[in-house]
Amino acid sequence: MTDEAEVVGTLAKRFFDAIEAGDFDVVASCYAEDVAIWHNTDRKVENKAQNAKVLQGFTRHISGIKYRDRRLVIFPGGFAQQHLLTGRRPDGVAVELPAAIICAVVAGRITRLDEYFDSAQVQAFVGG
Repeated sequence: MTDEAEVVGTLAKRFFDAIEAGDFDVVASCYAEDVAIWHNTDRKVENKAQNAKVLQGFTRHISGIKYRDRRLVIFPGGFAQQHLLTGRRPDGVAVELPAAIICAVVAGRITRLDEYFDSAQVQAFVGG
């Protein structure tokens, strides 16, 4: 494994582990200051501060978040990860959401994150 691939692999693991742990300081440290976060469900781009609010709200609503079956592919300049996001809604229902994330990485920080979910499955996941 090249040094760049090792840095990117470590960053990816640290990022998703921090979301699971609700450690948003670590999540923020994984992002470049000018990071752009895009979701296919609304096609809008969030900045670092907006994404922090979304993640904090999400983890207040869904407990026990885990990224299962992580399939990480590292490529020059970034990584892609496919996983099954699992958790529990406030009504006690266990939920799961297949997802794919593609990230550009520069100098050990995520500069762009593109997140892909099936919008119908997102609705079932959050219970709406």
